[in-house]
Amino acid sequence: MRSNSRVFIFSALGIAINIVLGTVSGMLNIPLLFLDTIGTIFVAVVYGPFYGALTGGLTNVALGIIQNPKNIPFALVNIAVGIVVGLIARRWKFDLKTAIITGAILAVVAPLIGTPISVYVYGGITGDFNDVFFTWVVQTGQKVFTAAFIPRITSNIVDKIASCIIVSLLIKRIPTQYVQGAR
Repeated sequence: MRSNSRVFIFSALGIAINIVLGTVSGMLNIPLLFLDTIGTIFVAVVYGPFYGALTGGLTNVALGIIQNPKNIPFALVNIAVGIVVGLIARRWKFDLKTAIITGAILAVVAPLIGTPISVYVYGGITGDFNDVFFTWVVQTGQKVFTAAFIPRITSNIVDKIASCIIVSLLIKRIPTQYVQGAR
C-alpha cells in the first residue's frame, strides 16, 4: 500500500533533483542537455501522472520563487511531462525501449507547449544554448515561432530521451520496497 508521506518525500526529492540538475546543467552550458525533468519523470513512473504533474508544476513554481518569476509559466511543460510519462508508465513497463519512445514523444510535446510560452515571455530568446540557433533561423527569414521551435525540438530529442533513459536505469536499481505497489 502506498504511504502518502513516501509519495510526498519522493515528490519533494523530484523537485530538488529537477532544480539541482537543471541549474548545474545550465551553469556548465552543456549543449542539448537540460536534465531539469528527471525528477518529474521519475515520480511519474513510480507514482503515476498526478504526482508526476504535481512534481513538475511545483518545480517551476519553486524556480519562479527562487530564481525568476518568468519560470512559472513553463510549469505547463513540466506538468505535461508528468502526465505523458505517468500515463505511459501506467500502461507499459518503463524499460529502455519504453524510455526511448517516451523521450521521443516528450521531445515533440515539450516544445509544442514551451515554444509559445518562450515566445510570449521572452520573445523566443531564453538565455540557453538554443539562442544561437534561434538567432540564425530568424536571420534566415523564418518567423519567431519557427525559429524558437526548431532548436527546441532538436535539443529536446537529446535531453528528453537521455532523461528517460537515466530514469529507466534508476528504476531498475531502486529497492522494490520503495516502488512496490506505488501505482
